[in-house]
Amino acid sequence: MAFEKLGKLFTSSSQKAPESVVGIDLGSSSIKVVELKAEDGVVNLETYGELQLGPYAKIEVGRVTNLGPAPLSTALTDIIREARVTTSAAGVAVPYASSFVAVISLPSTDTEALQAMIPIEARKYVPVPIAQVTLDWFVIPEAKGIESDRTHSRVLLAAIHNEALNKFKAVISGAKVVSAFNEIEIFSSIRSTVTSQSDTVMIVDFGASSTKLYIVSQGVVQATHSINVGGQDLTSALSKSLEMSMDAAEELKRQVGLVATDNPRIERAISFPLERIFVDSRRVLDTYERSGGATVSQIVLSGGGSIMQGLEEYAHQIFGRTVVRAHPFSKVRYPAVMEETLREIGPSFAVAIGVALRRLQEG
Repeated sequence: MAFEKLGKLFTSSSQKAPESVVGIDLGSSSIKVVELKAEDGVVNLETYGELQLGPYAKIEVGRVTNLGPAPLSTALTDIIREARVTTSAAGVAVPYASSFVAVISLPSTDTEALQAMIPIEARKYVPVPIAQVTLDWFVIPEAKGIESDRTHSRVLLAAIHNEALNKFKAVISGAKVVSAFNEIEIFSSIRSTVTSQSDTVMIVDFGASSTKLYIVSQGVVQATHSINVGGQDLTSALSKSLEMSMDAAEELKRQVGLVATDNPRIERAISFPLERIFVDSRRVLDTYERSGGATVSQIVLSGGGSIMQGLEEYAHQIFGRTVVRAHPFSKVRYPAVMEETLREIGPSFAVAIGVALRRLQEG
């Protein structure tokens, strides 16, 4: 078993932070890259790009893939070349599906006692043998508006499958980039999408194969949950209902989505899997607030699956509170002429931007 404290596994070494870095998001249906450059205390957007992985697996665009290190390295090399990335310094996000994150309560506030307890307690929460993962943890500080117990500590426990770490290491090595660290995508998303450290928000991250929920209070993760329904399920439902290709269905989902007033079949096809996502999301939110958590003031929609017309209004009806789409590019400087485009595609690049920002900050 590998066991390390948060500052070692998910942060970088003491190397000097590079001026220019590329954030890499190795998703299940596409790879996203974002190159950022620090100049005079400002982070500038240099370039970005997304490459669909379907063709590398000889399946349709938008489909979830399970590629090995060699084809993933080829795909990563291709997108780095096509996007004209100029640096080899990288930060790499590890998919939520290759990790395990949980908030646990332990009957002690003593650091040494916690260090002894956590490796033992982790066996109760990590659903695979501990020898197969690399563990990390930190004590969650008390936040305003959240009930606390001075005799217990709330600990954020994180684990990454060693097999996944070895796979990503091989992918990065094959693409000839230099990764200073691996970071679970949840932390990258939070860094790029949460705009106010004082609020309690829930991020709904629509991935291709699943939807992830993160409740964050004062910048700290309070709860996480994964739903086994994602953007591919919505596209597939639309493809079958309207008897069209996945490519055409994906485009229709993004451009028309839930505002297809002239074709109710589109909304009906999308609504069934979407309802599963939001009913489960509302249950997670209600459970968190009833357990003593601070009131969630805002819902942030992120991930490629959130780029769909009418989704914000639909979510507002479900949650009855403010709903916004993530705008991770707001954390960096870019030409004003790109504003509309970057707002539109921004949710897809939340993870890549977040991990690049971490790489810039910590070397």
